[in-house]
Amino acid sequence: MISISSKVLVSLVLVLISHVCLVRGYNTETVVCYTKSCPCFLKRVKCPIQCPSQHPQNPKDKACFLNCNSPICKTECKHKKPNCNGPGAACLDPRFIGGDGIVFYFHGKSNQHFTLLSDRNLHINARFIGLRPAGRQRDFTWIQALGILFDNHTFSVEATKAVKWDDGVDRLKFSYDGEELHLPEGYPSFLRTSPENSGSVSGGLEVERTSDRNGVLVVLPEVAEISITVVPVTEEDDRVHGYRIPFSEDCFAHLEVQFRFIGGLSPEVEGVLGKTYRPEFVNPAKPGVAMAIVGGEDKYRTSSLLAADCVNCVFSHGSVEL
Repeated sequence: MISISSKVLVSLVLVLISHVCLVRGYNTETVVCYTKSCPCFLKRVKCPIQCPSQHPQNPKDKACFLNCNSPICKTECKHKKPNCNGPGAACLDPRFIGGDGIVFYFHGKSNQHFTLLSDRNLHINARFIGLRPAGRQRDFTWIQALGILFDNHTFSVEATKAVKWDDGVDRLKFSYDGEELHLPEGYPSFLRTSPENSGSVSGGLEVERTSDRNGVLVVLPEVAEISITVVPVTEEDDRVHGYRIPFSEDCFAHLEVQFRFIGGLSPEVEGVLGKTYRPEFVNPAKPGVAMAIVGGEDKYRTSSLLAADCVNCVFSHGSVEL
């Protein structure tokens, strides 16, 4: 467990959070966008009756979200868990949906790290796990961990190994600036880190459980939101895809992820997923293709989970530009 220090302050809160005020008579919340570069800056928008709160009491209920980048400035109802069929998703083995809405696969290699997104103020890597059955020319892979660099800070979240999957066991593990973070089990457990540098773009990092175990929402205010769920490879998955998983040794617990970039990305953004958010990007994966595989391992391989040293990386430590 991380202790209070001059380097980082961690607040553990089990109550409703964020910039919210209650609208009398309607029992719905009003959401305010604080991202200066967005068209909805400081506009107050009421949540719909269908999802009156950003933090519903029941984790299965939809939450109220405001897309600060939308010129309409309208709230919408969404689940906090990843939507594997929505833009910014990275699920399965791994199946991505780009910012352009096109589905593609990037397999990488087992036990290696690859950059999913690299921009001036944000960098996200993934560690891949997997196996290669006899006779196959490539690995079957899944995303086991994410490493995030922002300002002068680092954060990681990973799925710990499980021989046999048990829904009653939490498989999430976190670190911040090299120190382990402890997030109590149970919805809606929450923690916030407070950087010593008050000029930080992100204003800290927030981690909120979206279920009692194995599900979180990671928020970098004004920068990004990342929905994460830990899942195993099931026997049905194995039968359908022919993975040949050694279930007596490992069920390959991995992350299902969906990214939402709040503050916008630069035109130079890079990464397996990041480049699909470029305005002029033309995806080589064509719509309608059953399994469009995209390469780029040599361009996006990094030396570790928290390194920004890939060939195409553009992240700048300490940058505060959006």
